[in-house]
Amino acid sequence: MSELVQAVKIEKRIFTIRGVQVMLDRDLAELYGVETKVLNQAVKRNITRFPEQFRFQLTRLETDQLVTNCDRFSNLKHSSSLPYTFNEQGVAMLSAVLHSETAVQTSINIIDAFVKMRQFMANNADLFMRLESVEKRQLLHEIKVDEKFEQLFNALEDKSIKPKQGIFFDGQIFDAYKFVCDLIRSATQRIILIDNYVDESVLTLLSKREAGVTTQILTNNIGKALVLDIEKFNRQYPVIDVQAFKSAHDRFLIIDDDIYHIGASLKDLGKRWFAFSKMDHSAIEMLQRVNI
Repeated sequence: MSELVQAVKIEKRIFTIRGVQVMLDRDLAELYGVETKVLNQAVKRNITRFPEQFRFQLTRLETDQLVTNCDRFSNLKHSSSLPYTFNEQGVAMLSAVLHSETAVQTSINIIDAFVKMRQFMANNADLFMRLESVEKRQLLHEIKVDEKFEQLFNALEDKSIKPKQGIFFDGQIFDAYKFVCDLIRSATQRIILIDNYVDESVLTLLSKREAGVTTQILTNNIGKALVLDIEKFNRQYPVIDVQAFKSAHDRFLIIDDDIYHIGASLKDLGKRWFAFSKMDHSAIEMLQRVNI
């Protein structure tokens, strides 16, 4: 049972950042039973073993997103030292530079967790979401077999394809953040967010919009802190209109004439499991109901 608890503990500390599964230096230090400073010093003494593809430092933006979405990283908010991340190969190298039997066994346990997570990701719904963008008739009827496969693989590699539905799991902070950022950047006319829990992190997301895109937030709770944040935001960026709206329980993100139902408030992206789906009908009825 203790091994199972340890495995779950490790898996919950694996994040997907920049499309790579990694662990933070402070989480690794805790598992190895050393201070974060000691772990990073050991790496620096053997830096040739840790090329950038094994270990990279987070940017300020990536660190802020961790702080926003994971309460246990709150001490990083005002830290001048940005954390380092290690992928599976980086973890394997750590066992060689920490020089202890405990480090070797810990590295084995962590690598096992990486393997299990990678197997799970291989079966993730993302592949099927991309396959949905390719019409079945192209796979069954059209042209030659080799051309059909070429069309399929091109569709899978096309990062501009926006999935219609899917699930983000806890720890997928950057992936969830990037997904919403891409949606916001894709707007050409309007963005309407219906969300009863809004803070400054949501405003940061909405600042990614293109120039000329009108933006409105409809929320049940407009507190003093939000009013102050909006006032400061509107002095620097194109204005966001915030209105009280008490008719919605769920969260919706309207991008031009598309509606996305979002299972979590935008400020909580990646904290826990949440699903999203693009609704099949147009946004006209909803736009009429909110009097936009």
